[in-house]
Amino acid sequence: MNQLSAWAVLGIWAAVCLGGALYASWQGYGGQAFAATLTCFAFLLLVMMLLAARGVADGMNARFGPASGVLLGACSLLVYLLYLLGSGNVLWSRIAVAAGLIFVPLGLATWAGNAAAGAWQDFASLLGIWVVVKFGNRIWHLWPYPEGKLAHVMTVLVAVSAALASFLLLRRAKGVGYSIGWGRNWGLYIVGSFVAFACVAIPTGTAMHFIRFEPQWTRWSNYAGLSVAILLFTAWPEELLFRGLLQNLLSKASKSDLAGWWTASVLFGFSHITNMGFPNWRYVILATVAGLFYGWTWKKTGSIFASALVHAAVDVVWHFLFKTL
Repeated sequence: MNQLSAWAVLGIWAAVCLGGALYASWQGYGGQAFAATLTCFAFLLLVMMLLAARGVADGMNARFGPASGVLLGACSLLVYLLYLLGSGNVLWSRIAVAAGLIFVPLGLATWAGNAAAGAWQDFASLLGIWVVVKFGNRIWHLWPYPEGKLAHVMTVLVAVSAALASFLLLRRAKGVGYSIGWGRNWGLYIVGSFVAFACVAIPTGTAMHFIRFEPQWTRWSNYAGLSVAILLFTAWPEELLFRGLLQNLLSKASKSDLAGWWTASVLFGFSHITNMGFPNWRYVILATVAGLFYGWTWKKTGSIFASALVHAAVDVVWHFLFKTL
């Protein structure tokens, strides 16, 4: 795989931050609160992207050892404090919740110590991080500015930062595939997985009266921005948690790639049971099938970037071409 260098990732990060800042300014945001929010967002996004660059995680581990995970957690909490101070929303309850989101996974990782991958602390940490990602919009009070609109995005970024600090830096998990790059035959795997899933999901979803072909032609002007947002804040975090970590750990704990793949896919399906009403069994079925294809792509490429591209493509096409019934 030709993995992107730190400088290339920094360029992409800068473009995303600049685009977000210009769009927010165009929407009328500005001032101290906006500057503090942008700083917090930029730092957390930098963590998420830079650790996927070539040699960065290994370099941090070589320089600081397990302390690099604690250092990253502390920096994440500090930028959250900067956000609260800059937006004038300092409350001890908010600080305590944010500290728990960051340091509980780190504490579990420290507790696991040198235990083999798949220790109960690993799965407990993953469960807690997934709950944060899944229901992050319900703790909107952590991100009062601007009117809770960034609650989900910012909470996802904090959760990803906690996962990286715990598993990549402190536990030094192997085979996660946390990288941005391109490898041989990846195009075939990514396109093939997407097309194969579409051939299964479209007729199945239509037969179950879950989706209907209804293109949103008037919304195509939002295509580029929404696609990037889906890739960064939905597909990438979920692929890290369910493929790079959960499927990876289950495969090692059970000593079976097949068992890890199927189990992670089923759990991925059940993680959607509350979407659009509980219990949404149609969503569970299709998400389980999707998880099988995402997991296959991750295993064939060894990178969550490839499976995240398939995941994002599915979500984007679904959003623009189909209506959920």
